[in-house]
Amino acid sequence: MAQVETEGRVVMLSGASRGIGAAIAVRLYDEGYTLSLGVRDATKIAPALAADTARVLIAHYDAFEAASATSWVAATLERFGQIDALINNAGILLEITFDRGDESALDQMWEVNVKGPYRAIRAAMPALKLSGRGRVINIASTDGKRYRPTDSIGYSMTKHAVMALTHAARFEGWDSGVRATAVCPGAVNTELIATFASASPAADRLDPETVADTIAFLLSLPNNATVAELVLNTRLEPSL
Repeated sequence: MAQVETEGRVVMLSGASRGIGAAIAVRLYDEGYTLSLGVRDATKIAPALAADTARVLIAHYDAFEAASATSWVAATLERFGQIDALINNAGILLEITFDRGDESALDQMWEVNVKGPYRAIRAAMPALKLSGRGRVINIASTDGKRYRPTDSIGYSMTKHAVMALTHAARFEGWDSGVRATAVCPGAVNTELIATFASASPAADRLDPETVADTIAFLLSLPNNATVAELVLNTRLEPSL
């Protein structure tokens, strides 16, 4: 594959302070990308990234605050003048089934996992279209491709919605060179699933760096090699 020019390409990434997001931020920084990191707590960003104010913008973003997506996009454009990719990684996992949990858990996950990415895409899409090679990558889940009885119904519902959102973004931006991908990892060894007894054993989980490698690969692809969905299975199960 031809070497892809990363210098000057601006990537927005939510949830960059821990887990998958932190791994993505470090990998893309090492690749040479310019980063706009949308986080709730700026103090948790890797020190090497936080120190590079030329290539890294740390902006406030909280999916519970409807206006923060718009202000994050505006801050990114003010600093760098362009947006070439948006990675919606921030997400939460709360338990709700037919007999456990209540609708407040569903409401919170819908706000963060679905409305957050929707708002960010909506705000960034004009700039992504101007890029001519814009990318939208949504971190979904294998729970967005199927349902297992041990899953949180609410989490699976929101990740199915993220799949639909990704395809909507793909259609919206296609003629302007925007390509959208839903990345669907199985269990990843992060704090998100640490307290869930039904999660895969730690030894079987993906490393966050594996997901980060996948994101870097997707960003390297040209417009005529688009990947709509990419599933990273951690176990043998029916084709998703």
